[in-house]
Amino acid sequence: MTTAGRDDRSLGELFSELSRETGTLIRKEFELATTEMTSKAKVAGGHVGMVAAGGALAHAGVLVMLAALVIGLAQLGITPWLAAVIVGVLTIGTGYLLANRGLSALRQTSVAPTQAIEAMKENSTWTTRQKA
Repeated sequence: MTTAGRDDRSLGELFSELSRETGTLIRKEFELATTEMTSKAKVAGGHVGMVAAGGALAHAGVLVMLAALVIGLAQLGITPWLAAVIVGVLTIGTGYLLANRGLSALRQTSVAPTQAIEAMKENSTWTTRQKA
């Protein structure tokens, strides 16, 4: 019985309902995109925090090991200032390589709301087909 009532609606009522539902659909898609981006940002933030904590701890250990390496080279007969320069140059080179590798990996990380974008494309395709 409800389908018979729906069939009696005018073209204006159908377009009004289509407009209302399209607006609701668009709002829901934006909510989905916002939720997805927030979720991805929280995950990325957690990873960044863990990297920072691990990096700080590793940094302290590296400093101790570098000091030990300078002292070891000095004990082998290299003048202390030259031992420090050698260790410093090697450390800077290694740090540069690691930083470039990390930046390259970070550039490949996507925070775009891919699921929401795909859903919007599907809805757009479906809506276009329905109007034709």
